[in-house]
Amino acid sequence: MEREYDPIHPRGGTDWRALLRKIWAPIGAAIVLIAKFSFAAIKFFSIFIAVAGYALIWGWRFAIGFVLLILVHELGHFFEARRQGLHSTWPTFIPFLGAYVLIKDAPLNPWRNALVSLAGPFYGGIGAAVCWAIGEATNSDLLRALAYAGFLINLINLVPIGILDGGSVWRSIQLARRSVEAPPGQQLAMGSTYPIAIPGGGPTRAVQIGVLYGLLATLLVLGMLATHVTQHRL
Repeated sequence: MEREYDPIHPRGGTDWRALLRKIWAPIGAAIVLIAKFSFAAIKFFSIFIAVAGYALIWGWRFAIGFVLLILVHELGHFFEARRQGLHSTWPTFIPFLGAYVLIKDAPLNPWRNALVSLAGPFYGGIGAAVCWAIGEATNSDLLRALAYAGFLINLINLVPIGILDGGSVWRSIQLARRSVEAPPGQQLAMGSTYPIAIPGGGPTRAVQIGVLYGLLATLLVLGMLATHVTQHRL
């Protein structure tokens, strides 16, 4: 005798998992949206917080000029990274510590990395030179002092230690010196203990980076000497 198949029917009631998904989906989306815009707001307002912090020490006029010089420095990194095809964030300011940009997924390329690192002090030096030129034209000791500060902070950034731009440049020199230039189309060739062929590598690149580094540092020192304002004039 054949028995009829009687399928099991789901019990009636509320599907709590589906209900929770419906409730939490818009809440989760709202949280992500708020976090995204909060991070953008922090970046935007950090420049004003930095101005306020520096103003407590040097006054509003100097603080605004000083923060703008830092911004020019960071934009140097930003625009050079974008020119090199790298993804870079907008500058974020930290009062009394300066500012920073983040460069994501940067490939191993000492020449390109050195150019991005040197671009900050280079742009910053140009910003300081503009302050110097306007200060001379208007006989403004404030602008001369800003120019001196601009040359100084960019020179300090070239000190070859730690997370400073100079440290990044020095690491690029060492990496280039211990490698060779990779052939076109080749991204990386590994040796037994060290990459032996990388884009932007090779002793010639190491020398080129060193020359650019030394030339930029010399120009910043000369700028400092030319814009030094004695304390009694400020």
